[in-house]
Amino acid sequence: MSVYTKVNATELAAWLAELPVGALVAFKGIAAGIENTNYFVTTARGEFVLTIFERLSGDALAFCLGLMAHLARHGIPCPSPVADAGGRILRTLKDKPAALVTRLPGAAVAEPQPKHCAAVGRVLAAMHAAGGSFPGTLPNPRGPQWWRETAREVAPFLDAPRAGLLAEELRFQSLYRLKDLPRGPIHADLFRDNVLFAGDEIGGVIDFYFAGVDAWLFDVAVCVNDWCVFADGRLDAPRAAALLDAYHAARPFTALERGAWPVMLRAAALRFWLSRLYDFHLPRPGELVHAHDPEHFRRILALRVAESDAAPWVSA
Repeated sequence: MSVYTKVNATELAAWLAELPVGALVAFKGIAAGIENTNYFVTTARGEFVLTIFERLSGDALAFCLGLMAHLARHGIPCPSPVADAGGRILRTLKDKPAALVTRLPGAAVAEPQPKHCAAVGRVLAAMHAAGGSFPGTLPNPRGPQWWRETAREVAPFLDAPRAGLLAEELRFQSLYRLKDLPRGPIHADLFRDNVLFAGDEIGGVIDFYFAGVDAWLFDVAVCVNDWCVFADGRLDAPRAAALLDAYHAARPFTALERGAWPVMLRAAALRFWLSRLYDFHLPRPGELVHAHDPEHFRRILALRVAESDAAPWVSA
Protein backbone atom coordinates (compact mmCIF):
# COMPACT_ATOMS: atom_id res chain seq x y z
CA MET A 1 0.00 0.00 0.00
CA SER A 2 2.74 2.44 -0.90
CA VAL A 3 2.11 5.63 -2.87
CA TYR A 4 3.44 5.24 -6.40
CA THR A 5 0.83 7.38 -8.17
CA LYS A 6 0.26 10.93 -6.94
CA VAL A 7 -3.29 12.30 -7.06
CA ASN A 8 -4.28 15.88 -6.31
CA ALA A 9 -7.54 17.09 -4.80
CA THR A 10 -8.98 18.31 -8.10
CA GLU A 11 -8.36 14.99 -9.83
CA LEU A 12 -9.77 12.97 -6.94
CA ALA A 13 -12.87 15.17 -6.54
CA ALA A 14 -13.69 14.77 -10.22
CA TRP A 15 -13.26 11.01 -10.01
CA LEU A 16 -15.44 10.76 -6.90
CA ALA A 17 -18.22 12.82 -8.49
CA GLU A 18 -19.48 9.73 -10.32
CA LEU A 19 -19.86 7.77 -7.08
CA PRO A 20 -22.65 8.08 -4.46
CA VAL A 21 -20.29 9.19 -1.69
CA GLY A 22 -20.72 12.96 -1.57
CA ALA A 23 -18.09 15.67 -1.89
CA LEU A 24 -14.41 15.15 -1.08
CA VAL A 25 -13.43 16.42 2.37
CA ALA A 26 -9.87 15.12 2.83
CA PHE A 27 -7.45 12.44 1.65
CA LYS A 28 -4.06 11.08 2.70
CA GLY A 29 -1.59 8.60 1.20
CA ILE A 30 -1.02 5.30 3.02
CA ALA A 31 2.64 4.38 3.39
CA ALA A 32 2.29 0.78 4.64
CA GLY A 33 2.52 -2.11 2.20
CA ILE A 34 4.26 -2.39 -1.15
CA GLU A 35 1.93 -3.39 -4.00
CA ASN A 36 -0.59 -0.65 -4.85
CA THR A 37 -1.17 3.05 -4.31
CA ASN A 38 -3.65 3.64 -1.48
CA TYR A 39 -5.27 6.71 0.04
CA PHE A 40 -7.58 7.20 2.98
CA VAL A 41 -10.48 9.27 1.65
CA THR A 42 -13.02 11.24 3.68
CA THR A 43 -16.17 12.46 1.95
CA ALA A 44 -19.40 14.08 3.06
CA ARG A 45 -20.88 10.59 3.46
CA GLY A 46 -18.17 8.62 5.18
CA GLU A 47 -14.69 7.09 5.25
CA PHE A 48 -13.26 5.12 2.34
CA VAL A 49 -10.04 3.70 0.91
CA LEU A 50 -9.00 4.47 -2.65
CA THR A 51 -6.75 1.92 -4.34
CA ILE A 52 -4.93 2.60 -7.60
CA PHE A 53 -3.69 -0.71 -8.94
CA GLU A 54 -0.07 -0.65 -10.06
CA ARG A 55 0.24 -4.28 -11.21
CA LEU A 56 -3.12 -6.03 -11.16
CA SER A 57 -5.46 -5.77 -14.12
CA GLY A 58 -8.15 -7.64 -16.00
CA ASP A 59 -9.19 -11.00 -14.60
CA ALA A 60 -7.23 -10.62 -11.36
CA LEU A 61 -8.95 -7.35 -10.45
CA ALA A 62 -12.38 -8.67 -11.36
CA PHE A 63 -11.77 -11.69 -9.14
CA CYS A 64 -10.47 -9.74 -6.13
CA LEU A 65 -13.14 -7.04 -6.16
CA GLY A 66 -15.87 -9.56 -6.91
CA LEU A 67 -14.74 -11.75 -4.02
CA MET A 68 -14.77 -8.80 -1.63
CA ALA A 69 -18.30 -7.85 -2.66
CA HIS A 70 -19.42 -11.48 -2.33
CA LEU A 71 -17.91 -11.91 1.14
CA ALA A 72 -19.34 -8.60 2.36
CA ARG A 73 -22.82 -9.72 1.24
CA HIS A 74 -22.31 -12.92 3.26
CA GLY A 75 -21.52 -11.10 6.49
CA ILE A 76 -17.72 -11.18 6.40
CA PRO A 77 -16.29 -7.92 7.81
CA CYS A 78 -14.40 -6.95 4.67
CA PRO A 79 -14.42 -3.79 2.52
CA SER A 80 -17.35 -3.36 0.18
CA PRO A 81 -16.52 -1.86 -3.24
CA VAL A 82 -18.52 1.26 -4.17
CA ALA A 83 -20.26 1.14 -7.56
CA ASP A 84 -21.17 4.05 -9.81
CA ALA A 85 -24.62 4.56 -11.33
CA GLY A 86 -23.79 2.04 -14.05
CA GLY A 87 -22.79 -0.64 -11.56
CA ARG A 88 -19.05 -0.34 -12.20
CA ILE A 89 -16.75 -0.82 -9.22
CA LEU A 90 -13.54 -0.60 -11.26
CA ARG A 91 -12.79 2.63 -13.13
CA THR A 92 -9.72 4.54 -14.34
CA LEU A 93 -7.79 7.21 -12.43
CA LYS A 94 -4.51 8.65 -13.74
CA ASP A 95 -4.69 6.11 -16.57
CA LYS A 96 -4.67 3.21 -14.12
CA PRO A 97 -7.45 0.96 -12.79
CA ALA A 98 -8.82 2.19 -9.47
CA ALA A 99 -11.56 1.35 -6.98
CA LEU A 100 -13.09 2.89 -3.85
CA VAL A 101 -14.06 0.62 -0.95
CA THR A 102 -15.54 1.23 2.46
CA ARG A 103 -13.11 1.88 5.31
CA LEU A 104 -13.59 -0.48 8.23
CA PRO A 105 -13.23 0.22 11.97
CA GLY A 106 -10.38 -0.89 14.18
CA ALA A 107 -6.60 -1.05 14.13
CA ALA A 108 -3.96 -3.68 13.53
CA VAL A 109 -2.57 -5.56 16.53
CA ALA A 110 1.23 -5.59 16.56
CA GLU A 111 1.62 -8.16 19.36
CA PRO A 112 -1.27 -10.63 19.10
CA GLN A 113 -2.34 -12.80 21.99
CA PRO A 114 -4.06 -16.21 21.76
CA LYS A 115 -7.48 -14.49 21.83
CA HIS A 116 -6.58 -12.50 18.72
CA CYS A 117 -5.30 -15.62 16.97
CA ALA A 118 -8.50 -17.48 17.80
CA ALA A 119 -10.54 -14.64 16.30
CA VAL A 120 -8.44 -14.82 13.13
CA GLY A 121 -8.97 -18.57 12.93
CA ARG A 122 -12.73 -18.12 13.19
CA VAL A 123 -12.96 -15.38 10.58
CA LEU A 124 -10.68 -17.28 8.18
CA ALA A 125 -12.90 -20.36 8.40
CA ALA A 126 -15.97 -18.17 7.83
CA MET A 127 -14.30 -16.59 4.79
CA HIS A 128 -13.54 -19.99 3.30
CA ALA A 129 -17.10 -21.18 3.91
CA ALA A 130 -18.63 -18.05 2.36
CA GLY A 131 -16.17 -18.06 -0.52
CA GLY A 132 -17.22 -21.57 -1.48
CA SER A 133 -20.23 -20.15 -3.33
CA PHE A 134 -18.25 -17.47 -5.17
CA PRO A 135 -18.29 -18.35 -8.89
CA GLY A 136 -15.02 -16.62 -9.82
CA THR A 137 -11.91 -18.61 -10.69
CA LEU A 138 -8.30 -17.43 -10.59
CA PRO A 139 -5.27 -19.58 -9.77
CA ASN A 140 -3.21 -18.31 -6.85
CA PRO A 141 -1.12 -15.56 -8.52
CA ARG A 142 1.76 -16.22 -6.11
CA GLY A 143 1.73 -20.00 -6.51
CA PRO A 144 4.46 -22.46 -7.64
CA GLN A 145 4.87 -21.03 -11.14
CA TRP A 146 5.47 -17.58 -9.67
CA TRP A 147 7.91 -19.06 -7.13
CA ARG A 148 10.06 -20.51 -9.90
CA GLU A 149 9.99 -17.36 -12.04
CA THR A 150 10.80 -15.08 -9.10
CA ALA A 151 13.57 -17.36 -7.84
CA ARG A 152 15.40 -16.93 -11.14
CA GLU A 153 15.18 -13.13 -10.84
CA VAL A 154 16.43 -12.89 -7.26
CA ALA A 155 19.07 -15.64 -7.44
CA PRO A 156 21.87 -13.24 -8.55
CA PHE A 157 21.49 -11.30 -5.27
CA LEU A 158 21.91 -14.34 -2.97
CA ASP A 159 25.03 -15.72 -1.36
CA ALA A 160 25.75 -19.45 -1.54
CA PRO A 161 23.90 -20.53 1.66
CA ARG A 162 20.76 -18.59 0.75
CA ALA A 163 20.84 -19.76 -2.85
CA GLY A 164 21.18 -23.31 -1.60
CA LEU A 165 18.22 -22.97 0.77
CA LEU A 166 16.07 -21.53 -2.02
CA ALA A 167 17.01 -24.21 -4.54
CA GLU A 168 16.45 -27.03 -2.07
CA GLU A 169 13.04 -25.72 -0.99
CA LEU A 170 11.90 -25.35 -4.58
CA ARG A 171 12.99 -28.94 -5.18
CA PHE A 172 11.17 -30.10 -2.03
CA GLN A 173 7.95 -28.29 -2.90
CA SER A 174 8.02 -29.71 -6.44
CA LEU A 175 7.49 -33.15 -4.90
CA TYR A 176 4.06 -32.14 -3.56
CA ARG A 177 1.10 -31.04 -5.67
CA LEU A 178 -1.66 -31.77 -3.12
CA LYS A 179 -4.47 -31.10 -5.59
CA ASP A 180 -6.88 -33.12 -3.45
CA LEU A 181 -6.75 -30.72 -0.52
CA PRO A 182 -10.00 -28.79 0.12
CA ARG A 183 -9.75 -25.58 -1.87
CA GLY A 184 -11.50 -22.42 -2.92
CA PRO A 185 -10.91 -18.66 -2.82
CA ILE A 186 -8.20 -17.67 -0.33
CA HIS A 187 -7.07 -14.30 0.99
CA ALA A 188 -3.39 -15.40 0.71
CA ASP A 189 -2.01 -12.42 2.68
CA LEU A 190 -3.85 -12.33 6.01
CA PHE A 191 -1.01 -10.84 8.04
CA ARG A 192 -1.40 -8.79 11.21
CA ASP A 193 -1.60 -5.53 9.28
CA ASN A 194 -4.53 -6.84 7.23
CA VAL A 195 -6.84 -7.52 10.19
CA LEU A 196 -8.37 -4.62 12.12
CA PHE A 197 -9.43 -5.18 15.72
CA ALA A 198 -11.98 -3.06 17.56
CA GLY A 199 -11.35 -4.21 21.12
CA ASP A 200 -11.29 -7.99 21.09
CA GLU A 201 -13.51 -8.20 18.02
CA ILE A 202 -12.44 -8.10 14.39
CA GLY A 203 -13.69 -4.92 12.76
CA GLY A 204 -12.32 -5.65 9.33
CA VAL A 205 -10.31 -7.95 7.08
CA ILE A 206 -8.61 -5.93 4.34
CA ASP A 207 -6.30 -6.08 1.29
CA PHE A 208 -7.61 -8.94 -0.83
CA TYR A 209 -5.37 -8.13 -3.78
CA PHE A 210 -3.32 -11.35 -3.61
CA ALA A 211 -6.48 -13.48 -3.55
CA GLY A 212 -6.91 -16.50 -5.77
CA VAL A 213 -8.08 -20.09 -5.70
CA ASP A 214 -5.82 -22.52 -3.84
CA ALA A 215 -5.79 -24.95 -0.92
CA TRP A 216 -7.48 -23.45 2.12
CA LEU A 217 -4.67 -24.95 4.20
CA PHE A 218 -2.20 -22.61 2.48
CA ASP A 219 -4.23 -19.65 3.78
CA VAL A 220 -4.08 -21.12 7.30
CA ALA A 221 -0.31 -21.60 7.02
CA VAL A 222 0.18 -17.99 5.91
CA CYS A 223 -1.69 -16.84 9.01
CA VAL A 224 0.19 -19.09 11.43
CA ASN A 225 3.57 -17.99 10.05
CA ASP A 226 2.73 -14.38 10.90
CA TRP A 227 0.26 -14.37 13.77
CA CYS A 228 1.80 -17.18 15.80
CA VAL A 229 5.53 -16.51 15.76
CA PHE A 230 8.08 -14.86 18.00
CA ALA A 231 10.31 -12.10 16.60
CA ASP A 232 12.94 -14.66 15.61
CA GLY A 233 10.41 -16.70 13.62
CA ARG A 234 9.93 -19.55 16.09
CA LEU A 235 6.36 -20.79 16.39
CA ASP A 236 4.48 -19.91 19.57
CA ALA A 237 2.55 -23.08 20.37
CA PRO A 238 -0.25 -21.44 22.44
CA ARG A 239 -1.03 -18.90 19.73
CA ALA A 240 -0.83 -21.54 16.99
CA ALA A 241 -3.14 -23.83 18.94
CA ALA A 242 -5.63 -21.00 19.47
CA LEU A 243 -5.78 -20.19 15.75
CA LEU A 244 -5.88 -23.79 14.55
CA ASP A 245 -8.43 -24.94 17.14
CA ALA A 246 -10.76 -22.03 16.35
CA TYR A 247 -10.55 -22.71 12.62
CA HIS A 248 -11.01 -26.46 13.14
CA ALA A 249 -14.14 -25.88 15.25
CA ALA A 250 -15.76 -24.07 12.33
CA ARG A 251 -14.36 -26.19 9.47
CA PRO A 252 -12.74 -29.44 10.61
CA PHE A 253 -9.45 -30.25 8.94
CA THR A 254 -9.32 -33.42 6.86
CA ALA A 255 -6.83 -36.24 7.34
CA LEU A 256 -5.04 -35.16 4.16
CA GLU A 257 -4.71 -31.62 5.49
CA ARG A 258 -3.21 -32.92 8.72
CA GLY A 259 -0.58 -34.81 6.74
CA ALA A 260 0.18 -31.84 4.50
CA TRP A 261 0.52 -29.29 7.30
CA PRO A 262 4.35 -29.22 7.60
CA VAL A 263 4.66 -28.91 3.79
CA MET A 264 2.21 -25.99 3.73
CA LEU A 265 4.00 -24.14 6.52
CA ARG A 266 7.17 -24.34 4.41
CA ALA A 267 5.33 -23.32 1.23
CA ALA A 268 3.87 -20.25 2.92
CA ALA A 269 7.31 -19.24 4.24
CA LEU A 270 8.87 -19.73 0.81
CA ARG A 271 6.23 -17.58 -0.90
CA PHE A 272 6.86 -14.60 1.38
CA TRP A 273 10.63 -14.96 1.43
CA LEU A 274 10.56 -14.77 -2.36
CA SER A 275 8.25 -11.75 -2.50
CA ARG A 276 10.33 -9.87 0.04
CA LEU A 277 13.53 -10.72 -1.79
CA TYR A 278 12.03 -9.36 -5.00
CA ASP A 279 10.71 -6.16 -3.44
CA PHE A 280 13.97 -5.55 -1.57
CA HIS A 281 16.37 -6.12 -4.46
CA LEU A 282 14.18 -5.02 -7.38
CA PRO A 283 12.07 -2.16 -5.97
CA ARG A 284 9.80 0.07 -7.99
CA PRO A 285 10.09 3.88 -7.71
CA GLY A 286 7.44 5.46 -5.50
CA GLU A 287 6.80 8.52 -3.37
CA LEU A 288 6.25 6.43 -0.22
CA VAL A 289 7.62 2.91 -0.44
CA HIS A 290 7.81 0.37 2.37
CA ALA A 291 9.85 -2.79 1.69
CA HIS A 292 10.07 -5.54 4.30
CA ASP A 293 13.30 -7.26 5.35
CA PRO A 294 13.50 -10.60 3.50
CA GLU A 295 15.67 -12.11 6.26
CA HIS A 296 12.64 -12.50 8.53
CA PHE A 297 11.06 -15.06 6.20
CA ARG A 298 14.38 -16.71 5.40
CA ARG A 299 14.67 -17.48 9.11
CA ILE A 300 11.07 -18.69 9.21
CA LEU A 301 11.64 -21.01 6.25
CA ALA A 302 14.84 -22.43 7.79
CA LEU A 303 13.00 -23.03 11.05
CA ARG A 304 10.04 -24.71 9.34
CA VAL A 305 12.46 -27.03 7.52
CA ALA A 306 14.19 -27.90 10.78
CA GLU A 307 10.98 -28.49 12.73
CA SER A 308 8.93 -30.25 10.03
CA ASP A 309 8.30 -33.24 12.29
CA ALA A 310 7.14 -31.10 15.20
CA ALA A 311 4.85 -28.49 13.64
CA PRO A 312 2.01 -27.52 16.05
CA TRP A 313 -1.41 -28.88 15.16
CA VAL A 314 -4.95 -28.78 16.53
CA SER A 315 -5.34 -30.05 20.07
CA ALA A 316 -8.70 -31.72 19.32
